[in-house]
Amino acid sequence: MHNFTPIASLLGGMLIGLSAAGLMLLNGRIAGISGIVAGAFRPEPGEWGWRICFIAGMAGVGVIARVVSPASLAIGITRPMGIFLIAGLMVGFGTRMGSGCTSGHGVCGLSRGSVRSLAATLSFVLAGVLTVYLTSHLFGEQP
Repeated sequence: MHNFTPIASLLGGMLIGLSAAGLMLLNGRIAGISGIVAGAFRPEPGEWGWRICFIAGMAGVGVIARVVSPASLAIGITRPMGIFLIAGLMVGFGTRMGSGCTSGHGVCGLSRGSVRSLAATLSFVLAGVLTVYLTSHLFGEQP
């Protein structure tokens, strides 16, 4: 387990939880990223501004992290770009089919005790485990 980073993971998890709680407390909204992004493309009156600010904040933190610590965002996965595009489309399809993503269901839904979110999160995790198993054992790819 050469990628085990408990301190960074704990701090990152705390920041995600803090931002989700802050959005709920200050704006009454659930921090489900797929829903926030989808709503930015088809905004209702008064909904566009906070969604764009949230998305810009996520992108801005990524830019800051890239400037401050480029190695922290290094990607060790060597796959063709087409694989990433297909994976992204599948994730997008899955979030629409599951009525939410890991942030909406896994972070916010589970903290609210939602049984639907538990089922969705278990599905996400099982699909990830199955995907890693298939690509690394059956197709000879290493994660």
